[in-house]
Amino acid sequence: MRHEVTPADTALAVGSGDVEVLATPRLLTWLEYATAQLALRALGPGQTSVGTAVRIRHRLPTRVGDTVDIVADAPVVDGRQLLFRVRATNSAGQLIADGELERVVVDRSRFLANVP
Repeated sequence: MRHEVTPADTALAVGSGDVEVLATPRLLTWLEYATAQLALRALGPGQTSVGTAVRIRHRLPTRVGDTVDIVADAPVVDGRQLLFRVRATNSAGQLIADGELERVVVDRSRFLANVP
């Protein structure tokens, strides 16, 4: 997946800092979206996946106007747990972030029934 960094994607805009570079929360959103899309392959009828753990290293800043390529590898599956390796690179091919995201497969109805 490729995303262009806009002013709305900056740390200043999302409130996670005071600089106009790609915000870590926005980067995480893009990484999570990639894993959620891959997780669809592991789901049965009535199931969804939810994020449960994140370990990301945001290594380099990215300017407004630059592009970011997001890659999530196929998950390592352990029962209901899905572990994804993820990475992001800028338009120069530099690694700007990497890490792991964990998702768990749940029954959608039961999950929502437990929400207070």
